[in-house]
Amino acid sequence: MADYTTIDLSKYRLQRAKEDLSAGINALNNGDFRLGANRAYYAIFHSARAVLILEGLDYKKHSAVIASFRQNFVKTGIFSAEISKIIGRAFEIRTEADYEDFFIISKKDVEKQLKDAERFINQMEAYLNDKY
Repeated sequence: MADYTTIDLSKYRLQRAKEDLSAGINALNNGDFRLGANRAYYAIFHSARAVLILEGLDYKKHSAVIASFRQNFVKTGIFSAEISKIIGRAFEIRTEADYEDFFIISKKDVEKQLKDAERFINQMEAYLNDKY
């Protein structure tokens, strides 16, 4: 069982994920699709880090978070391959939205990103609720 400070950190990261999801929805509603996609990704990123920390795994580098999550939670069958695809797609879109010149993302694509982020967070939260 994780110590209190690790549980606290996990809860904080999950809350941050929910705040990012809310910010993404607000961005979508305000017509800022690039920001909406960015926030959807960060919602996923922070909720994955909330799960990882309970296993003593902590990374700041995005590729390390994704690789460790896949290795420790997808390959072991705790989460589905579809969950792995969600984090991968979100990372690719976020990277393009943040770094590619003239990147355009549609409202429909951002809506999907946000729905996927909500699904991801819900699964992480269900898992974490059994661990706390």
